This record gives sequence, structure tokens and C-alpha cells, in this order.
Amino acid sequence: MKTRLIIFLMCLFAWFSGADTHAQTDVKHLSWGKVANNMPTEWYNSEQARNIADQLLARQMDCGGWQKNIPYHHLLTDAELAKVRRTGVGATIDNGATTTEMRFLARVYACCGDARYKDAFVKGLHYLFEAQYDNGGWPQFYPPRGKAHYSSHITYNDNAMVNVLRLLREVSENDSPFDSLRLSDSLREQAQKSFDKGIDCILKTQIRIDGKPTVWCAQHDEKTFAPAPARAYELVSFSGSESASIVSLLMSLPHPSEEIIAAVKGAVKWFEEHEVKGIGVRRLHAGTPQRDVRIVSSPDNVLWARFYDLDTGKPFFCDRDGIKRNDLSEVGQERRGGYAWYTNAPQRVLEAYPKWLQRVEKGG
Repeated sequence: MKTRLIIFLMCLFAWFSGADTHAQTDVKHLSWGKVANNMPTEWYNSEQARNIADQLLARQMDCGGWQKNIPYHHLLTDAELAKVRRTGVGATIDNGATTTEMRFLARVYACCGDARYKDAFVKGLHYLFEAQYDNGGWPQFYPPRGKAHYSSHITYNDNAMVNVLRLLREVSENDSPFDSLRLSDSLREQAQKSFDKGIDCILKTQIRIDGKPTVWCAQHDEKTFAPAPARAYELVSFSGSESASIVSLLMSLPHPSEEIIAAVKGAVKWFEEHEVKGIGVRRLHAGTPQRDVRIVSSPDNVLWARFYDLDTGKPFFCDRDGIKRNDLSEVGQERRGGYAWYTNAPQRVLEAYPKWLQRVEKGG
């Protein structure tokens, strides 16, 4: 009995020591995405996590969304918070914004049950519902940034719309940590309907050549579904990057329709036909204004370009002047080193494809 008591007390001491360690974790050197999604589960029950959650409440915009590229784990003082703008343009789904903050709040709520965090999450959910177009797509920013601005296009760039759809599906299916929120059936049903509309939009925007499905552009016109440009160096194109995450999402769906199966097969065929073999990307002076890249020989490597010409199907590159180049070396150092011109993301799709094909052929 005495031995058991000693063991119990030792475990209890270890638990409290661990909790205290997590409460004092230095997170400032971490990215906001890492803090929001990848900390140890028990850390989300720490005072430190709750302090960050309180900051999210104070910095949530009145429309329900959050602004992008903000390290919310770097806490502001009360005086600084008083100056934070919460109205007007700024809420977005770009660069993981809004969905990342919602995931963080759900994790903290699952640990502490503070109703304020659930309320903020639900407000964010309504923001996503409201921002969605009737055709199922999402703009990059909502409320809109102005007339004829590229951010009003249906936005796949940097996985914006895919991030939203993954969150909505997890909410509708009551996955952890969202199950702890105990959302109403009507909210979860609305999330499912919103998700279904989004998948339908993906199918409608897939670029077809001679009637055959291929891949997607990073943006599509919100009215015509046609490929659309964004910034000066982001011209209309076949996207070798964003298309990969779209296909991965489609492949994750159980019992896919014939249209979804055809969409996946068409995209996979396109990936196979547009591999860039034998090169690698060497990064120079990373994290400095002089950052740059060089294309080097890498015989066994396979990459895909970020952009492919809609007419020729060949890779192209672009500077801030909006002029297409056939070689990355022709782009100035600032854009050459400051943008992801190549990707290996489609490789993961190709590796998963045989197993997926086997599953769907069995009716799964």
C-alpha cells in the first residue's frame, strides 16, 4: 500500500511538473501555424494557451474572420489591443487565416470549456458560411476589397479554399477537437451543405481541354468559372501546385461520384504528362533580402512548375512586369528568390493514386 502511494505521488508530481513546463514553453520562435496546430495536447490546457485564445477573441473582426500573416501568439498589451482595427476589409482565408484561428480555439475549448472560445468559433463558422458564393466558391477576402480586385475570384491559391473545405468536413462529421464544441445538428448540417457546394464548385472550375478534365488555375472567375489572374506575376495558367491539394481532397472522399472519379483521373493524367525531370532547386541566402534560387541538375528528381501555359502546356515564369518567361533565370532576383516556382506536391498524389483507384473500383 505504501509503495502504491509513493508511485501515485510521483506520477502526480510528474503531471504537475509537465503542466508547468508546458505553461512556460517559449513559443515566440515558433510559427503561428505550429502553435495553433502542433503543440502537445496538454499544452492547450495551459494558461499560456488561454492567454493566446483571449488575444484571438480581442482580434477577431466584427464579421467573424481574422486577418492573415499575424503571429497571434506574440501577445499585445492592452494599449496595443485598443488600437486593433476590427471593422472594414481585412478578414480572409488566405495563408491559412481564419481556419487556423478556429482550429486553435477548438483545441483550447476542448481542454478548458470556456464558452467564449466556442462562441468565437461559431462566429467564425458563420463567417465562412456568409463568405461563400452561391456557386460554392470562396473569395480570398470577405468583405470584398473593392470592385474588380483579384481577391474576389474563387481562390485556390495557397490552398485557401481547400483549408476551408477540410475544416467544414471535420465539423460536419464531428471530428476531434470539434466534437467537444457540441455544435447543434443544424450547424453541422449547414457545414455539410457548404462543403458539398464547395466540391461542386471544384468540379465546375476544373479546366477542360477538348472536353477532358485536367487541373485548375490558382484562381477562377467567380461568375464564369474561367481561369483568372491575380498579382502581376500570377497569370492565368494550369496550376501544378494548388491542383495537387484539390486532388488530394477529392481522393479523400468516400464513395466518390462518377464525376469526381473522372476529375481525379483527368488530373492525375495531367500530372503524369507534365513532370519536369532531372532538375532541383537550390536556395541561396535564405531569410535575407538577397535570397535567391538556382536550378541545378538532379537526374533522379521530379518536380512540377507552379504555372503552365494554357495554350502550350509548357512551364512559364513571370516577374512583376507581367511578362511571361520561359526560363526562371530571366526573372529578377527579388521574385525569383521570393516565390515558389516549383513544387513536388503532385508526387504525393501520384503515390496515393493506385491505392485510391483500387478502393473506388471496389465501390469504396
